[in-house]
Amino acid sequence: MSKLISFMHVSLDGFVAGPNGALDWITVNQEIFDFVGTRIRETDTALYGRSTFQMMEGYWPTAGNKPTATKHEIEHAAWYNKASKIVLSTTLNASDFNNTTVINDPLDDQLNEIKAQTTKDILLFGSPTATHALLQHNLIDGFWLFLNPVILGEGIPLFSDIKQKIKLQLLTTQPFACGVIELNYLVNKS
Repeated sequence: MSKLISFMHVSLDGFVAGPNGALDWITVNQEIFDFVGTRIRETDTALYGRSTFQMMEGYWPTAGNKPTATKHEIEHAAWYNKASKIVLSTTLNASDFNNTTVINDPLDDQLNEIKAQTTKDILLFGSPTATHALLQHNLIDGFWLFLNPVILGEGIPLFSDIKQKIKLQLLTTQPFACGVIELNYLVNKS
């Protein structure tokens, strides 16, 4: 059975987006893109909340085709176009998108079925609202966090309305020259 891993940039004070969803505080560079690209190539399924999916779908399908496309854009666009996409939404229709499955309630049954049929990890990109919902259903198996050297003071928290203690096992860390630190945790479900 595959694992569902939440992939997020997070501020030092625990926010995944600033006020009004601002992401201008996130630090990324070629070193991080190369590191992330290596990990992403190990999976073939992405999970998104509706808002994040629509943002991704509006950019990645053609990002690698632009004459000015960067190495990261070319590589990630190729991966995105091949990857199976799962979207948590009550309003989208899967038939409108390539290689996409749309699920809603009951999340437990549908995601556990997908996890049982998938051999590689499923990466949940961004999508704080989806993360909150999945945490409520105990469906997240790990966190792949990129701790950014910034304190936002307010915004959208990574962890919201958590009703139970969640124990984590640290698997890896990776510091980057720009000050970002990768933290890879497995959720201890025992």
